[in-house]
Amino acid sequence: MADMTEVKKMLGRKAADLFVADGMKLGLGTGSTAIWALRRVAERLREGSLKGIRAVTTSLQSELEARGLGISVGTLNDADMAEGLDLTIDGADEVDGAHNCIKGGGGALLVEKIVAYASRRFIVIVDEAKISGRLCDRFAIPLEIALPAVATVTRTVQEMGATASLRQAVRKAGPVVTDLGNLLLDVSFAGPFDPKEMERELNRIPGVLENGLFTRKTPELLIGCTDGRVEHRVL
Repeated sequence: MADMTEVKKMLGRKAADLFVADGMKLGLGTGSTAIWALRRVAERLREGSLKGIRAVTTSLQSELEARGLGISVGTLNDADMAEGLDLTIDGADEVDGAHNCIKGGGGALLVEKIVAYASRRFIVIVDEAKISGRLCDRFAIPLEIALPAVATVTRTVQEMGATASLRQAVRKAGPVVTDLGNLLLDVSFAGPFDPKEMERELNRIPGVLENGLFTRKTPELLIGCTDGRVEHRVL
C-alpha cells in the first residue's frame, strides 16, 4: 500500500509522461499533486525526452518552481498564446461522478480557472479519496472576493442556505490573501445543488471575482489508488 505522498508523486509523473508532448503550450497547476507533474516536465526537458514546451502557471508558487527548474514560462497575454493552451494539468479538492470539480484549496482558483478554461484539453489528477458522491460532501467551495464585499457576500450566501467562513492564515495573523490581493470565503451547502447552476449563481454576487466550482469544461480524470492502480476516466 502506497502512502498518499507516493500516490501524488506517481500521478503527477504519469500525467506528464502520458499527456505532455513536444511543442505544447502547457498549463501547470498548483498544489501537492500538480507540482509533481511540473517537476516531471522539467526532468523530461533536462533529459531530452521533451522539447519546445512553453508553460503558463497558475500561482506564484508554481511559477517560481517552474522557472527554478528551467521551464520556459509565459502568460496568456503573450502573443504566442493567442490561440490558448494545448493542455492543462492540475489537481482538485473534490470531484463528483460528472467530473465537476471543487478547486481552490491552495487559494489560486481564479487563475486556475482562467488557465483551465483557456485549454483545449484539461487533465485533473486526484487520489481516489477526492472522488465524492456530491460536491461539498468533503470540501467547501472557495470564493475569491474583493475586500469591500466580505460582509455582503457572506450575508448573501447565508441567505442561499450556505455556511461561510473567511479563510484564515496558518502562520500569520489574519485572513489568507491570494496572489492577486483578494480574500477567500469558504462556502458549504449541506443539501444537494446543481453544480453548473451554482457556479453561475455564485459569480452573479457583486464582489465575487470567481468561485471554486469547475463545471463548464469537463476534465479527463487520472485517479491514483493506494494499491498502485491508476485509472484514466473520460466522459
